[in-house]
Amino acid sequence: MRPNDPPQPLATLMVATCNVLNLANPGRMFYENQEPYSAAEFERKLTWLGERLRMLNADVLAVQEVWDEAAFKGALGRSGLRYDFVAVPGAENDTGRHGAQGTPRVGIATRLKVEALQSFPDFPPGFQVEVPGMGPHTRFERPPLVATLRMKHGQPLNVLTAHLKSKRPKFLQDAQGHPTEDRDDRKVMALASLRSLVMRGAEAMALRCLVIDLLHRTNIPLVVLGDFNDTPDSVTTQLICATTEIAYDRSARDVALFNAYDLQGDAALKKDVAYSHIHQGSPSVLDQILVSEEFMATGRNSVGDVRRVDYFNDHLHEGRDRTRSDHGFVRALLRLRMPPATPQSPP
Repeated sequence: MRPNDPPQPLATLMVATCNVLNLANPGRMFYENQEPYSAAEFERKLTWLGERLRMLNADVLAVQEVWDEAAFKGALGRSGLRYDFVAVPGAENDTGRHGAQGTPRVGIATRLKVEALQSFPDFPPGFQVEVPGMGPHTRFERPPLVATLRMKHGQPLNVLTAHLKSKRPKFLQDAQGHPTEDRDDRKVMALASLRSLVMRGAEAMALRCLVIDLLHRTNIPLVVLGDFNDTPDSVTTQLICATTEIAYDRSARDVALFNAYDLQGDAALKKDVAYSHIHQGSPSVLDQILVSEEFMATGRNSVGDVRRVDYFNDHLHEGRDRTRSDHGFVRALLRLRMPPATPQSPP
């Protein structure tokens, strides 16, 4: 834009990510070592979650740890908000399908027009990683989900929802699920923790490949949201973002991701409460919102900016209760420039 050009109007887009902690229908077993939700527990969980979703009031809502799509739709109903599109691939509840099996899924709810939706269970061919004692790791435990959306003014947008492998030690077990290792042996514990790290790293690598495919030589903005089970400065998160490559390769900006929190405008109030999880009394950011260079206000290919990022985490200090979430929710207010109005020719 030239200095004397009038500023282009901005369209706002609110996006949020929520790990909803094992959102499952009442009475159904989701993990063998956990009791199903009673009807009363389920009611409390839906009510609590509905209140939080209403407070977020996001245009695009990315969720993790959903066992039953019907339960997610129920929570949205409690929010009083309207979402025209809701999907949790792999966790559907209809004829012949009874929710997710083995592991929860990620999903999306949005008010925007959805042009495409695809789940990615497998790593790219040739990108499998050997895990000690387990063999090749070739699939995501929780497949990431890519939605191609279109805003009212016509701007296309890709949104990727992810939930990477946790840091919980990965012990070996037989086909019946019985342990085949001594879980009290501290050396075995170290090896099991390494397995989790390798698996999470492999998933981060595969997610990076997906990000490259979505960004390379395109001008479609990308937003990546989810539970990364690691911090913004971790090796796995940096592997996904690849922002350090920009220092010695300017073309790398085309396929890099940036933490939305770091891109907030000067007017944003960066309070010292930026955490989304507390483990053994230590707060950390595991739930993140990453954006492509199109949201860098001063970027060469900028089409907008990040106005504000908020963390909703007060409930983390209310004690552990599985009817609430053990993760804070993260929301970002993004802005995108609208195309200039076409002047109307005189009659």
